[in-house]
Amino acid sequence: MDDALRKTLHRDTLAVREAVERSPFGENSEALYLTSGYVQPSAESAAQRFAGDEEGFTYGRYGNPTTASFEQRLAALEGAEACMATASGMSAILLMCLGLLKAGDHVVCSRSMFGSTIKLIGSDLAKFGVQSSFVAQSDVAAWAAAIQPNTRLLFAETPTNPLTEVCDIAALADLAHNAGALLCVDNCFATPALQRPIALGADIVMHSGTKYLDGQGRVMAGALCGSQQLVTEKFLPVLKSAGMTLSPFNAWVMLKGLETLDIRMRAQSANALALAQWLEAHPGVSRVFCPGLASHPQHALAMRQQSGVGGAVLSFDVKASSPEQARQRAFHVLDALRVLSLSTNLGDTKTLCAHPASTSHGRLTEAQRQAAGIGQGLIRVAVGLEHITDIQADLSRGLETLP
Repeated sequence: MDDALRKTLHRDTLAVREAVERSPFGENSEALYLTSGYVQPSAESAAQRFAGDEEGFTYGRYGNPTTASFEQRLAALEGAEACMATASGMSAILLMCLGLLKAGDHVVCSRSMFGSTIKLIGSDLAKFGVQSSFVAQSDVAAWAAAIQPNTRLLFAETPTNPLTEVCDIAALADLAHNAGALLCVDNCFATPALQRPIALGADIVMHSGTKYLDGQGRVMAGALCGSQQLVTEKFLPVLKSAGMTLSPFNAWVMLKGLETLDIRMRAQSANALALAQWLEAHPGVSRVFCPGLASHPQHALAMRQQSGVGGAVLSFDVKASSPEQARQRAFHVLDALRVLSLSTNLGDTKTLCAHPASTSHGRLTEAQRQAAGIGQGLIRVAVGLEHITDIQADLSRGLETLP
C-alpha cells in the first residue's frame, strides 16, 4: 500500500489492512515469521544492515516482519510516525525511561497511576539517580508546580487504574513543552479506538497490549508510539542492547486483536455504562467510578477526549463503616461470583473483577494507596461482552448478601 493511499483511509480500515508487504506467497492473513535469524544477501549488505544504513532484518532481538506489521498498524491507529513493540507494558515503560532519562533527571507522574508504574519510577529507577514527583491526576496546577529545571518527562495515565481519573492531555502537553520536557500518555484503558493522545499534543503513547489491543487475555505485549526520531534514536538502541523484544507469535496475536478493537471497545463500553448506572442505584454501593457517568468529576473532559465514550473499566466501593469491614465485604462480593472472573487482568472479552488494594496496588504502602484513593472496599470491574443482565445478576449474588 503506498503512502498516498494510506493517508486517505479511515482508521477502521487501517486496523485490518496496515501491515508489511505480503510475501511472494500472497497470504491474505499476515504471516507469522518464527525465526531468530535472517540470511543476508551479501557480506556488504549484512554490514550495512547491522550499521543501520540499509533496511533489512538482521536478528530476532532487533526486529521481525510480523512484529513490524503490528508496529505499523498500531502507529497508524494512534496517528504516530512510528512504534516500538516490547514484551510487556512495563517493559515499554522501562524502555522509555532508559531511552530518555539519566541520573539527575526528574519525572512528574500522576500518583493515581498503576501500582507497578509507581514502584518502577518512584523506587527502582531512584536507585540509579532518577528523581520523581507524584501529583494529583486531575490538578493541572499541581503538575505545573511539580516541574523542576531538570524535569525531562511528564507521564500520565488517563483514565487511571482503578479509579478512572481523567487528566487534560492538551493542558499537560503545553506544560511539558513549555518546560522543555516530553509528555507520555498511557492509553491502555481508552485505546486509539476512543482516544488519540498524539492528536492532543502528547509526544509518546504507551500501551500494555496485554489489555484491549489483544482483547482476549491471550498474550503479553507492550508498545511505545511516537515520532520516527524518538523510536529510531532513543528507543531502538536500548531495545537492541536490553532485549525487551516482543515475540513474533505475540505480535501476530496482537495484529488479529487490532482488527476488532473498535467494535469491541464500543460494545464493552456500552455494557460498562449500563453496569455503572445499575451500581450507582444499588443500596450496597457507596460510590461508582466511571467516566461515562455524569457524576464522574471529569465526565465532560472524558467525553471530549474519549470520543464521547466512557470506556470499559469501572470501580465501585461497597458500603462499610471501617476499612476492616470494607475489605471483608469486598472479598464477600468477589467470592460470591459464579460467572464473572476473579482476575487482576483487564481488557478481556470476559468480565474480570479484582480487589486493587490487595493485588495490583498491594505493593504500595498504605499511605500511597490512601493518596491514590484506593480503599479496602474498592472493587474494579473490567466489563466484557457477556449479556448485561448476567453481569448484574452475578454481582448481585454478593451485593444482596453482604454480611
